[in-house]
Amino acid sequence: MTEEDDPAQSLETHRKYLQRYAQFHLRDASLAEDAVQDTLIAALAQRDRFQGRSQLRTWLTGILKHKIIDLTRSRGRGLPVDAFALDEEDESSDGSFNARGKWVDPPADWGTPDAALESSQFWRVYQECCQRMSKRDALAFSMREVMGLSSEEICKAIEISTTNLHVILFRARLSLRSCMSKNWFGGRHE
Repeated sequence: MTEEDDPAQSLETHRKYLQRYAQFHLRDASLAEDAVQDTLIAALAQRDRFQGRSQLRTWLTGILKHKIIDLTRSRGRGLPVDAFALDEEDESSDGSFNARGKWVDPPADWGTPDAALESSQFWRVYQECCQRMSKRDALAFSMREVMGLSSEEICKAIEISTTNLHVILFRARLSLRSCMSKNWFGGRHE
């Protein structure tokens, strides 16, 4: 932010992006709005700490990540004790592999996945697939694969064990793979 800019207006131009980002991770419009509002207030209060070594949007997104983690922690304290517990009936196998470790239903040919990342339609399908996951699985997956948080940070934020996190991530990846194979890589997007 330069001194010529109105700091509040400069930050406000990023609200829509931040709102989408928060909505994607929190899956709750009012919580997302709260996180964005807290982010903008924190950015205004700390604007002298922004040194321009990164883009303003990158700096704001970093603040928002911490706000999302804080919200997740505070929400986690109000959840039932078993909300993040392992489901005992699902501990065995999900049916993707046979007894010899071979795929029962091999993944479809994904063509050129890098090209898909450029498609807005791909991202719509991806977001729909994430919406079909449980909130717990989607949150853990998002924190790990999209936000880039470490296992330790995720476990601390949502108060689960590392083993539980690995099971949750495994389930989320299977769910996403299945959904994306049917709705994107299976050719139904064309």
